[in-house]
Amino acid sequence: MYQQTLWSEIKDVVNPKILAKQNRLKKWKYGYNKDYDFIVISKTGKIGQIIEIQNLRIALPAVDNPHKRSDKKSEQYWEQFEYPKELKKIKSRFDWEKYPMDFREKWWDYIDEEFKRRDEGFWFNNKGLPTYITGTHYMYLQWSKIDVGAPDYREANRLFFIFWEACKADVRAYGMCYLKNRRSGFSFMCSAELVNQATISSDSRYGILSKTGADAKKMFTDKVVPISVNYPFFFKPIQDGTTNPRMELAFREPSKRITKNNKTSQTGEALNTVINWKNTTNNAYDGEKLHILYLDEAGK
Repeated sequence: MYQQTLWSEIKDVVNPKILAKQNRLKKWKYGYNKDYDFIVISKTGKIGQIIEIQNLRIALPAVDNPHKRSDKKSEQYWEQFEYPKELKKIKSRFDWEKYPMDFREKWWDYIDEEFKRRDEGFWFNNKGLPTYITGTHYMYLQWSKIDVGAPDYREANRLFFIFWEACKADVRAYGMCYLKNRRSGFSFMCSAELVNQATISSDSRYGILSKTGADAKKMFTDKVVPISVNYPFFFKPIQDGTTNPRMELAFREPSKRITKNNKTSQTGEALNTVINWKNTTNNAYDGEKLHILYLDEAGK
């Protein structure tokens, strides 16, 4: 009988009384906890299960009202939520602002909940088992369009995103090296994370390198751009350039001609963040401060 060894649960790391008190006061801080030598990826101040992946101890958020698509365990699994038809036709926040206030008020709770899931992650019942996915994983499953449409839910991907969240939370970490098999969805997952992070970060740069410049360009045009284009309007920042860019995805205000009646082209609302790719040379991103650099096919 197969026994998985990708991860294990660690028991009795924290005294139960201390755990209950810290959870009640929401005292657990996101990041590395040196007292217990684990990384808290919870953003609610509460932790629950503590697991170990590749010798890294990770404290997951406490279980919080898991979503159930059915009362039958056999019918409980991840299923992409349908995007409300009333919102599908809205392409930008500028279109949104033209709608009557009563229409917008109707959808504020829905939009706020999506931002919460993006930040804190999401709980759902999977065959009767409360299952946690990170906010990045939720954005991949719910809002990222890939070559087959909506991504499949895979347990291996869930562990990947949990480990990656720990890398982001841990100030000691420089990044993550991931050795994978083919057709695991890694390129799409990384593309989804680049778009996810870039659309919530200001004054940041995100880069892509691959074994050749052509490969990096293909990842950008075939994966990163389509994911960004298909985001719902409430996740789309102000964007400069075309809707189908070839070199860079720039979340900044489009340039305007300066006149005596329009002294500046800046509104102060744009993120001023860019995702781009470069040809594979030793000094491709030399001197640039990157928030994330994705190295595709690095071993080649």
